[in-house]
Amino acid sequence: MLLPRQPVPALAVDTLAHGPFDLATEKPQNFTLLAFYRGLHCPICAKYLIELERLVPEFDKRGVGVIALSGDGRERAAAMADKIRATNLRVGFGVDLAKAREWGLYVSEGRGKTSIGVEEPARFAEPGTFLVRPDGTLYYGAVQTMPFARPNLGDLLGSLDFTIPNDYPARGEYTGPV
Repeated sequence: MLLPRQPVPALAVDTLAHGPFDLATEKPQNFTLLAFYRGLHCPICAKYLIELERLVPEFDKRGVGVIALSGDGRERAAAMADKIRATNLRVGFGVDLAKAREWGLYVSEGRGKTSIGVEEPARFAEPGTFLVRPDGTLYYGAVQTMPFARPNLGDLLGSLDFTIPNDYPARGEYTGPV
């Protein structure tokens, strides 16, 4: 389990249009937002990523670098980027399932074609959203077992408007006896 205020796992992937991404070398003013999505087969992911694409400039204003990530290969990632008309959003691809598990993501088995007629991979990671500080420690994390009910991106922006100027600490760090 990832713990707030502790280092997150290493993460390095290729992106479609922004060169290699290596979390260890990211130096945003405040955070890096990692939005793991299920893949091209997921219509709910597309809807979420459309909203994320729209809000990238707002995250930029708050000193937050943003990347969307999946286990899809380059071709499927490019098809998703085309579908959501990504111009601002970095789209990373090729996150293997072992790495997804390091990040605490759930893994599902494919069940054929989805409602939009796209074949699910044999196995794929379910969604997760993380804010990582420039020092590589976890600030915020949310993982789902399903594609539904992801963190509301507008709410996340609003929380940044409070947490950044107030230096609000990451919470959930306690690991002692209860």
